[in-house]
Amino acid sequence: DASDSDDDDDDDDDVEESISSEDEDEEPEPSKKKAKSSNPAAESSTANKSSSQKLTQQIKKTKKPKKKKSPNEPEIIHVEFLFCDMNERFFHGMKTLLHRHSIHAPHSSQLSDLILENISVGTVLSTDDPNDTKSPPTPSSSNKKTKSTPLPPQEEPNVFGFATVINLTTHHSTPCIQSLKSLCLSKCPPQHKPEMETVLSGKTKRPAGFFFQERMVNVPMEITEVMHQQLVLDMDWAVENAEGGEEERKSLDFGAFVRLAPCSGSGGGGSGVIYKYFEDEVFATNAEFVYAFEAPKMFEGEEEEGMCSVIVMTKTGHRAAMKDMAKMIHGN
Repeated sequence: DASDSDDDDDDDDDVEESISSEDEDEEPEPSKKKAKSSNPAAESSTANKSSSQKLTQQIKKTKKPKKKKSPNEPEIIHVEFLFCDMNERFFHGMKTLLHRHSIHAPHSSQLSDLILENISVGTVLSTDDPNDTKSPPTPSSSNKKTKSTPLPPQEEPNVFGFATVINLTTHHSTPCIQSLKSLCLSKCPPQHKPEMETVLSGKTKRPAGFFFQERMVNVPMEITEVMHQQLVLDMDWAVENAEGGEEERKSLDFGAFVRLAPCSGSGGGGSGVIYKYFEDEVFATNAEFVYAFEAPKMFEGEEEEGMCSVIVMTKTGHRAAMKDMAKMIHGN
């Protein structure tokens, strides 16, 4: 989908003021509960924080009955998606997704570790339960006793996507976060430089965070929406149930988000870019400001011009984007 990112600032609101002192009286938030759940339209049930959420998505059209299958007829594929909490067994799958983004590729391992440590806020889209370590029983003869053969370790679970937010202030000394902050500032156009410095400084009323989300490009839109809904529930739950007291609660009550979104096309303040993920276009539409720059090439001879769009949103803008996403998918 083509996207013309909205880069105009409101005439009566200063961006820095919007980010650093966003009014506490915001529109009602989603229910404050920690659950890997989804809405009825996505056909998912509600579960506790410790459990995974199952969601079955039928891909392709259903075959007509009593019709001989032709070679070109699409096959019905049923996929059961799970919305899981962070788990170290997701490391390699998460790293693979991050490595596909040229901005994150140089520090994909460190970022994966950092994201997996952020247990309170974040959800992983998978088809495997990371806590299910059961292995099939070893076949044995009924006529005689034999020594059991050790089974090979269970394969790592598949990772189809993930979404999380990392606090910029709490992790300011982490090399990968320092690198991303420096990159955002060095590529920021002059008209947005003061606002960007404020967001990344850690001096805002509410903390700012890097908004990381990667996924397989062919994940259905409905599943993608639920993944982002889970992230909203995670953030709300983390604020209500912070175990480290008031200081931790404040560190999880994000007021601004910085998203480095992969895209292609021309730069020019974020206009004219084509986003890799449709939801990034929705986020950009609800952003305080957006700008784009040319991303480094993954390998020599790469023909397609890769770009990176920096999307800066407030909490209000993020929640508004969630509503727009729902309208786009469900039409109401």
